[in-house]
Amino acid sequence: QNQVRTGLARMERVVRERMTTQDVEAITPQTLINIRPVVASIKEFFGTSQLSQFMDQNNPLSGLTHKRRLSALGPGGLSRERAGFEVRDVHPSHYGRMCPIETPEGPNIGLIGSLASYGRVNAFGFVETPYRKVIDGVVTDDVDYLTADEEDRFVIAQANAGLSEDMRFTENRVLVRRRGGEIDYIAGDDVDYMDVSPRQMVSVATAMIPFLEHDDANRALMGANMMRQAVPLIKAEAPLVGTGMEYRCAVDAGDSIRAEKDGVVQEVSADYVTVANDDGTYTTYRVAKFSRSNQGTSV
Repeated sequence: QNQVRTGLARMERVVRERMTTQDVEAITPQTLINIRPVVASIKEFFGTSQLSQFMDQNNPLSGLTHKRRLSALGPGGLSRERAGFEVRDVHPSHYGRMCPIETPEGPNIGLIGSLASYGRVNAFGFVETPYRKVIDGVVTDDVDYLTADEEDRFVIAQANAGLSEDMRFTENRVLVRRRGGEIDYIAGDDVDYMDVSPRQMVSVATAMIPFLEHDDANRALMGANMMRQAVPLIKAEAPLVGTGMEYRCAVDAGDSIRAEKDGVVQEVSADYVTVANDDGTYTTYRVAKFSRSNQGTSV
């Protein structure tokens, strides 16, 4: 969006200059408008920008993680030399938005992060995270997405807080988070929101570490980063221990084929699968077998 904006601004300047010099009678849109600045701006971004990168495609997780990366570097951002400890450190506003675990270990530590599992970027470029609304001590299924500054106005309970059948808190005093990461125990009726999931604060890769809560943060960081380096198998097997995030990761990475509609497999060949859908239509899915990824692996 920024690249298109700068390109259009340049084009506007050219149009204004031409309008002042050309004859009003003979003027046409073709003589005024030149799209070259917009094209050049977009090509420059994809060709030379620090933020346009060759996708890490070692395995499905590394591709997904690369697409969900958050960077403080690049044009308009920080430089590695200028960035001090405060910028790189974990901050209470990262909760549910940026993973506190997954970050590089080298000079980029803290400057490159990963979007949290449930985080999303809103229309203004701020990262939002979902919370369940609590009304008069009753936890509802209504979900509100809040930015870090909006969240500061509310008192938020943990996702693992005990709930009764009528969706009230079972404990008299509930552990909550207040402004600036302060914690407190308060009555259930005073709670405004509740986390949607215990893995809300971590990224996809970190959420795939079993028993993460028992691990040292430094070792979890290494584990999350090393999962992206695993070489995919020709015959993949399900792990003996998983966290439930594996399925979502595989589907959302987009490397596996998934039927768009319910149906029955009609025909299977070496390079395609045809499904007879329940609505009477047929869909053929092409199977890309042993196709080379960017890193030379077979994803």
